[in-house]
Amino acid sequence: MRAPLKICGLTDPADARLCAEAGAAALGAVFYPPSPRNVSPERAAEVFADVPPDVARVGVFVDATAADILRAARIAGLGVAQLHGAEPPALAAELLAAGLRVLRVLRGGDLAAEAARYPEGTRFLVECGRGALPGGNGAAWNWLSARALSPLPFALAGGLGPDNLAAAASASGAVFLDLSSSVESAPGRKDRDKVLAAVAASRTVGGAPSFLS
Repeated sequence: MRAPLKICGLTDPADARLCAEAGAAALGAVFYPPSPRNVSPERAAEVFADVPPDVARVGVFVDATAADILRAARIAGLGVAQLHGAEPPALAAELLAAGLRVLRVLRGGDLAAEAARYPEGTRFLVECGRGALPGGNGAAWNWLSARALSPLPFALAGGLGPDNLAAAASASGAVFLDLSSSVESAPGRKDRDKVLAAVAASRTVGGAPSFLS
């Protein structure tokens, strides 16, 4: 059984193999040029080349067009599009109709009302969203506030690391956890010991490893 964990910001095939072998249920690549972890669809295909089929391949996008997302998905073999910008419900519907799973990021406000705008089948990730770039930016926050999205199942991001995954899951009610910088040795490069510790910690929280399947 894989752990209910996505490790994001991958740029290297060896790191992707490490994360998959450790037991992460999902791996993510960033398609956003301002990010230090940005990769091209062609590079993402190389990163994911040896990842087993039971591991979800997620592409992170910020205000990309449906055509660009679908092109990247085709080249890189993505199964999930993670939407981090101001993407409207219609774009999510177009991606779902094309066969992609959609993970919509929510940041504060009325989480339930925002989620209700999106089509059936959309999954949600709640994060703090502080910092200069889209994403959690390694910032811890009040995870209890994410409970406003219940009873919908959701993923959680923002300031998560091996030492606080259990506390974050318990406080928020999240069924899936998403982290990146806390398991790195440098932007886009993963640290073996941190990855193993994070996967082990995530296995203690229960959750839903099939959340993005």
